[in-house]
Amino acid sequence: MTQNKQKNNSDLLRLISSLNAYRLRIYTAISCSVLNRIFDLAPPVLIGLSVDVVVQEENSWLATLGFSSVPSQLGILAFASLFIWTAESFFEYLYGFLWRNLAQSAQHSLRIKAYKHIQELEMSFFENDSTGRLMSVMNDDINQLERFLDHGANQIIQLIVTVIIVGGAMWIIAADVAFLAFIPIPLILWGSLNFQKKLGPRYKEVRKKAGDISSRLSNNLGGMLTIKSFVTEDWEVNRLIQASDLYRQSNRKAIQYSAAFIPLIRFAILFAFLAILLVGGIKTWNKEMAIGAYSFLIFITQRLLWPLTTLGHTLDEYQRSMASTVRVLDLIDRPINISGGSLQINPKQVRGEVIFKNVNFNYYERSNTFKNFNLKIDAGMKLGIVGSTGSGKSTIIKLLLRLYPLNSGKILIDGIDIEKINLRDLRRSISLVSQDVYLFQGTIAENILYGSNTDSIIKVEEAAKLSEAHSFIEKLPNKYETIVGERGQKLSGGQRQRIALARAIMKDAPILILDEATASVDNETEAAIQRSLLKITKSRTTIVIAHRLSTVRNADRILVIDKGIIAEAGTHNFLIEKKGLYNDLWKVQAGTID
Repeated sequence: MTQNKQKNNSDLLRLISSLNAYRLRIYTAISCSVLNRIFDLAPPVLIGLSVDVVVQEENSWLATLGFSSVPSQLGILAFASLFIWTAESFFEYLYGFLWRNLAQSAQHSLRIKAYKHIQELEMSFFENDSTGRLMSVMNDDINQLERFLDHGANQIIQLIVTVIIVGGAMWIIAADVAFLAFIPIPLILWGSLNFQKKLGPRYKEVRKKAGDISSRLSNNLGGMLTIKSFVTEDWEVNRLIQASDLYRQSNRKAIQYSAAFIPLIRFAILFAFLAILLVGGIKTWNKEMAIGAYSFLIFITQRLLWPLTTLGHTLDEYQRSMASTVRVLDLIDRPINISGGSLQINPKQVRGEVIFKNVNFNYYERSNTFKNFNLKIDAGMKLGIVGSTGSGKSTIIKLLLRLYPLNSGKILIDGIDIEKINLRDLRRSISLVSQDVYLFQGTIAENILYGSNTDSIIKVEEAAKLSEAHSFIEKLPNKYETIVGERGQKLSGGQRQRIALARAIMKDAPILILDEATASVDNETEAAIQRSLLKITKSRTTIVIAHRLSTVRNADRILVIDKGIIAEAGTHNFLIEKKGLYNDLWKVQAGTID
C-alpha cells in the first residue's frame, strides 16, 4: 500500500510539474473556489442568527453589536444575505470560468507537447507501437484529464475548505456535540482511500482496453480494401466485438466499486446527523444550548457531511484522470535516443559526398544487419543499389537519415560525422521518395509544396513537369487544386509516385534518394520517372534503390547488397560481364534464365 501511495504521489507531482506554466491561473482558480465555498457556507450562519433574533429579540447576539430592535437586526441579516449570495454567485462564475479554461489550456499544452515529443522519437518506436494506441493517448486520455480539471479539482478544494471551516465553527460552538459529527469522517476517509487503491488499477486496465479498441479501429479503417477483397467483414466485426467486450468487462469491474461507495457513505452520514439531531436537541431542550446554535448545527452538519458523498465520484474522476495522465506523461517522458548535433550546415552548400565507415547496426532483437560496413559515394554520383529483400538496402537510407542509431562506426557527409550535424539541417539536405508514398489529405499543390519554403504555383508546375506529373494533373477537373484524399487514395499508384517525386524536386536537396520508387508502378510510369531522373540528378548525389534493374542500369555505379555486405560493385556492363549475382538477377528479370 505504501508503494501505491508513493506512486500516486509521484504521478500527481509529475502532473503538477507539467502544468507549471499555469501556476498563476491555478492559484487564482483555487482562491476563487475557496472564496465561493466560504460564502456558500454562510447561509446556515444567517439561519442561526435569524432564529436567535426572533427568539432572543433584544437579547440576541446582533443586539450586542448595537442593533437593538428586531427589524434593524433582520434588515442587517437581509443585507448580509444579499451580499453573500451575490459574492457566492460571482466567485462561482469565476472559478467555473478559470477551471474550465485551465482545463482547455492544459489539454492543448499536453497534446502539443506529446505530439512534438513523438516526432522526435526514432522510427523503432513507431514500429513497436500502434497508431491507434498513440491516438487514444493523445486524444481520449488527454480529454479525461480535461474532464477532471473541469470539475474534480474544484470539488476536492471545496471539500477541504468545508471540513476545515465547518469543523472549526462546530467545535467552537459546541465541541461535545460537534465531536459526534466527526466520528464517521475517519471511516469515510478510510473507505475513500481504500476505494482509491482498489479503483486505480481497474481504471488503468480500462484505459489499456480503450487503446486496444482504438488500435483495432485504426488498423481496420486503414486496411478496408484488404478486408473487402478477402471478404473478412464478419471476422473483423467479431474481433471488434471481442475487444469492445473486454473494454466493457474492465469498466464493469470498476463500476462495481464506484457504484457501491456512495450508498455506504450515506449511512455513515445518517449516523452523524441523527446524533446531532438527538443529542443537540436534548441539550437545547434542557436549556444547555441556544436555539440558534442548535439550528446552526442541524443545517451545518449536512453542509459538512453531505459533500463527502461526492468524494467517491470525485475520486472516481481523479483515478480515471490519473490513469490517463500517467499514459500521457509516460509518452512525454520516453527518452529520445537520437538527438541532433550542434553543428549547423547550409543544405545549399552541401556537395553530397557520403561515406559509411566501419558501420555496425542491427534492428532490435535481430542479428546484425551490417558488420564493419564501408561505402563511399562521391559527390554528384548516381549510385544504384540492388539486392534481395532483407539484404539491407533500405537500411542504408534509414541510417543516413538518422532514423535509427548506429551501434558503432560513422557516417560522414562531406567529411562531417552526421551525429555532429543538426538533425533538421541533415534531413533538409536529403530528399526521399519511398516505395510507400504518403500523400496528405489536401490538394495536389499542397502536397507538392509540402516541406518547401515557398508557395509559388509556378515552381510547383515546374517541379510537376520535371517529374512527368504535369500532363495528368492538367487533365483532372480541378487540376492542381484536386483533393487527393487520405493517403492519396483518389490517385493511382503511378500518379502518387510522380507527385512524390515532384515534392522531392521542390525540396531541392543536394542528396536525392529513391527507395524502390518504381517497384509498384507500370512500365509507362517507370519510363516517365527515368526521364525525370535524367533531368533532376544532374549536379546532385543520387541514390536509387530498386528491384527493377532497368531503373539503375544507367547509374554511375551499382552495388549488389547481399546479407549486409557489398557482394558486387561496378557499372551495369561490368557486372553483366562478371556473370555474378547481378547477372543472375538480370537474367531473371529479362526472362533469359536457363
